[in-house]
Amino acid sequence: MKEISAGGVVYRHTEEGKLQIQLIQDRYGKVSLPKGKMEAGETIEQTALREIAEETGLVGMIIAPIDQIKYQYEHDALGKVDKEVHYYLVEAVGGSLQAQIEEIRGVDWFDPLEAWKRQKQSGYDNNHRIVAGALQLLGIQV
Repeated sequence: MKEISAGGVVYRHTEEGKLQIQLIQDRYGKVSLPKGKMEAGETIEQTALREIAEETGLVGMIIAPIDQIKYQYEHDALGKVDKEVHYYLVEAVGGSLQAQIEEIRGVDWFDPLEAWKRQKQSGYDNNHRIVAGALQLLGIQV
């Protein structure tokens, strides 16, 4: 069975013009990115934007694709699942930051290098290249 999810690295510029990167803390206490499963009739891009809105309260606009992560996991009822997660660079254009407490523990904004440090320290290994790719698209080398 194949399962497709999508999400993004969300960024904004403050009123002072400072670039900030959004990170979530997932239900396991790990640094992560908003993402979720594709629903029937959705495009992958629509999935990414819906999941970002649901998990963080923000309305986003896709700027560019970053990359995909592919892995397998064992599901109790379905057996082996091939998982594919598509990530996009997403600019926050509306909404208000609010964690979906049913799914995540928290969400906040960080300076780009602080976001990278937190990702490296307590994020998932397979998200390193996603966050690095987003920063590169934003002109920041890590």
